[in-house]
Amino acid sequence: MTATGFLRESGQKNREIAAALRVSERSVERWRRAWRERGEAGVQSKGSPGRPRLGPGQLARLEQELERGPLAHGWADQRWTLARIKTLIGRLFHVSYTVEGTWQLLKRLGWLWQQPARRAIERDDGAVEVWREETWPRVRESRRSATRGWSSRTKPGSR
Repeated sequence: MTATGFLRESGQKNREIAAALRVSERSVERWRRAWRERGEAGVQSKGSPGRPRLGPGQLARLEQELERGPLAHGWADQRWTLARIKTLIGRLFHVSYTVEGTWQLLKRLGWLWQQPARRAIERDDGAVEVWREETWPRVRESRRSATRGWSSRTKPGSR
């Protein structure tokens, strides 16, 4: 039975209705008050609040703006982050998405997650290879002790 059906039957207590519908007694009280004040229209569902959706035209414009890159929208580098895209959507369409909602939207549009390689532009691969072959073995060897170590905090002879 629906909430409207329960409210029509005036003989039931709020506690019984709440238990049957698995809601709080306060919800039943609110529904009864709305029923008394506005009738059936007062307890009709207003629909799911849901997330605001962008239309097909807005999605096409969003993709065009993303293709222009972050520099065109005032950011200092060429990385699109979810937070930046969320901000861009808010600026362009006055619609608020969560970071997770932004990610879901991008996946629907066919965008993929990418992480830039973390290498400096100035990196010299030749110098890195020389260091790895010549310097690192010397540094690594010097850390080894000549005698066996002891794992206990106390000296072996002090027992």
